[in-house]
Amino acid sequence: MGSITSEQFSALFEPRGIVVAGAASHPGKFGFVAYHNLKACGFRGELYGTNLNGEPVLGDDTYPSVGEIDSNVLDLVFIGVPPSATGDVLRQAAEVGIKAAYCASAGYGEMDAQGRHHQEELAALATDLGMLFVGPNGQGLISTPTSMCAQIVAPMPPLGRIGIASQSGGLVQSWGNISRARGVGVSRAVSVGNSAQVGVADFVEGFVDDDATDVALVYVEHIDEQIAGRLAHAASSIPVVVLRSGQTPAGSAAVAVHTGSIAGPASLDEGLREAGVTVATTVHEAFSAAATFATQPIPAGPRTLVFGTAGGWGVLTADAIERSELELIALPSELADAIAQRVPPRWSRANPIDLAGGETRDTIPELLPILAAHPDVDAIVYLGLGIQSNQASLAREHEFYPDYGLDRIVSFHERQDARYAEAAAAVSDASGKPILTATELCETDPDNPGPAGVRASGRYCYASGTDAVAALEQMWQRSRTQR
Repeated sequence: MGSITSEQFSALFEPRGIVVAGAASHPGKFGFVAYHNLKACGFRGELYGTNLNGEPVLGDDTYPSVGEIDSNVLDLVFIGVPPSATGDVLRQAAEVGIKAAYCASAGYGEMDAQGRHHQEELAALATDLGMLFVGPNGQGLISTPTSMCAQIVAPMPPLGRIGIASQSGGLVQSWGNISRARGVGVSRAVSVGNSAQVGVADFVEGFVDDDATDVALVYVEHIDEQIAGRLAHAASSIPVVVLRSGQTPAGSAAVAVHTGSIAGPASLDEGLREAGVTVATTVHEAFSAAATFATQPIPAGPRTLVFGTAGGWGVLTADAIERSELELIALPSELADAIAQRVPPRWSRANPIDLAGGETRDTIPELLPILAAHPDVDAIVYLGLGIQSNQASLAREHEFYPDYGLDRIVSFHERQDARYAEAAAAVSDASGKPILTATELCETDPDNPGPAGVRASGRYCYASGTDAVAALEQMWQRSRTQR
């Protein structure tokens, strides 16, 4: 598991007991927020807090110090005390058998040379004590399998297979929010702060051996050849998606202020890509890539069909495929015959396949498995989901509903879009081929039965065909590199 031992990784992400050092009774204090989030999100182990004044927190008694807690299952200490008191907390924690410490407190290397020296001393102390020391200056960590939200911020994302390691707590927060909105969950998440003892590469190596994690999602500000090499090596085992900043003079200066580190050269990105690491350029692109790796089968090749009822989006998606490393294949004649048997002659008769509104109740569920089964098709981008439910939503909003038969047609359209979403996931599972569903409704009306059905199926819904193509291309690049 690299520099983090399996015992330390387990103590950090699956602790039997946690103590919040510096738990506070005031709801505006970080020590209160961390304790609240652990308790409110249903942490499954034992939870304790220390408070110098002995004040209760959320109705629970607290202890003057870590050393006075009588428990034999403490594995993790979450540190919210001032820097001057952190060393004592680490020593007491080691005495009671704690193997991992997370330090949220600031005032270290991001401040000045003296602060950097102090955090290095703490890291050395933790190493001498046999403890994992994460931080300082971090926002916290998450482990959904144990319902652990040890953070000084929200949110708590749903259970999933994406492991997040970030040099920014804000990015952990952002990806957690996107996870909640899109329904593709997270396994572990950690804000590494100033990385006094361990950094993102250490956690990515831990994710490789973690049964709860399939994909690593990384935000990194400081990167050098050693870190890049470790990420590339990890990518030989699991997909690794990297978003990094500090590649402009202004960004590099901001990195120095944020974590007190040096960003690293932009030239490292190409080496990462050649090694099979997915290098993203935006927050949403990075999460989309990770979500795709976590929920879709890897394509065996680049040959792609575009299928659906959104003609203009089909053209734009075809353009995106042509600009990518994917292949927009000519529509095989046997597939053209299968489609022609099921829809009126106004359909496009080409790839992109535009049914032009000619589909009936069973057309899409019947055609999807036929398209996916063809040996010349490696992947499908499915467009137009939710269009009928969008009309149903408009009908619901006005005075004519539920009369004039509107109640029946609204219900029918909503059932159909949910059914189509289920079919896309089921056919993908059965065929082992990726079927990526795209509609702007996942952002504009996430409760629409179409995108809601995609979430319910455990898949990621893309806001556009071009977004789906970008994610599919990243999967194909990894597939090709792995081979």
